[in-house]
Amino acid sequence: MRLAILSREPRSYSTQRLKAAAIEAGHQVRILDTLRFAIDLSGDEPDLHYSGNQLSDYDAILPRIGSSVTYFGTAVVRQFEQMDVYTPNTSAGIRNSRDKLHAHQILSRHRIGMPATTFVRDRTDIQASIERVGGAPVVVKLLEGTQGIGVMLAPDATVAQAMIETLQATRQNVLVQEFVAESSGTDVRAFVVGDQVVGAMRRSSGGDDFRSNLHRGGTSEKIELDAAYELAAVRSAQIMGLRVAGVDMLESDRGPLVMEVNSSPGLQGIERATGQDIARIIVDYVDNQVAFPELDVRQRLSVSRGYGVAELLVRDDGAFVGRTLGEAGLDERDITVLTVQRGTEVIPNPRPSLVLETNDQLLCFGSLEEMRDMIPKRKPRRRKLIPPPPARDDSISDST
Repeated sequence: MRLAILSREPRSYSTQRLKAAAIEAGHQVRILDTLRFAIDLSGDEPDLHYSGNQLSDYDAILPRIGSSVTYFGTAVVRQFEQMDVYTPNTSAGIRNSRDKLHAHQILSRHRIGMPATTFVRDRTDIQASIERVGGAPVVVKLLEGTQGIGVMLAPDATVAQAMIETLQATRQNVLVQEFVAESSGTDVRAFVVGDQVVGAMRRSSGGDDFRSNLHRGGTSEKIELDAAYELAAVRSAQIMGLRVAGVDMLESDRGPLVMEVNSSPGLQGIERATGQDIARIIVDYVDNQVAFPELDVRQRLSVSRGYGVAELLVRDDGAFVGRTLGEAGLDERDITVLTVQRGTEVIPNPRPSLVLETNDQLLCFGSLEEMRDMIPKRKPRRRKLIPPPPARDDSISDST
């Protein structure tokens, strides 16, 4: 395999470990500076140039895109995708994970457990947003912070409001997030490769700091995750479009709460804590997947006129409950079922003998006209009852 590692830090621990693992496995590998590419859209086929020369052929890339070069870095990864070069982390996945708000929006759509989170711009909505996440204390986060920078704990609503207003005055975008007291000072990092967790560690601040980042002097220890945490980590990474990811979770009384999905997770901490050769696991996974470049299924299949991809819901009052997939007659209606999602379980390429249950979600490709009346109607939004914020006493002057 000819492998390129895209990195602005060729001497970093993670980049060097990946290079050494690839060489040890017998692959040809080069470290390429992400900012030295030029994207060529002038020819008949998409192409890339590197340092002024046409890029050599590669079978796969391992992107290590830093936050400071996200826009150009994801454009380069996207160009490799157009050239059918395999990447375990898609350009969309990297971009989604880098924006904390976007990531939370995507994960919440798929019912991934997360700390209650809000995003506000209007000053008059700040107090209400604090109440929506359970009240003070609350965590205030910059959207673009890394390694614990820009993550602050506000002990009461007054301090929280002052923090948020100050940050917004400097044109910073912030999230207001629930403070999970039982996990203060600790979190879990699960390292996902493909469809499994290959290593996990618990990180602790070792002091009064509620943040547990190793870059801030925290410590780590190897742990074995239970099934709920493993499933949350793998689902979060795959939903984001990442096959190599570090998923950070809080251990709460109500189960795993995902805080962040990192598309360029460092290897030093996880390898030292677990004793696992994570770099070699990543390289071997990429080698096994080279023949299967990531495809946008909806984009590729929707070019057939009158055909497309849709999700169909098995309703409790429908005719499919208790019948097998073969008996449902979808084949006769020119509809092919690609996967069945049952709760948190995904059944790929389901057999005709599979018995359908209420609330099964069928991901199908077929005639849009045939599927139209089978697509579930949008559910009305459930409104939360939020107590109004305390009335402001306008008789007190702001200058007092």
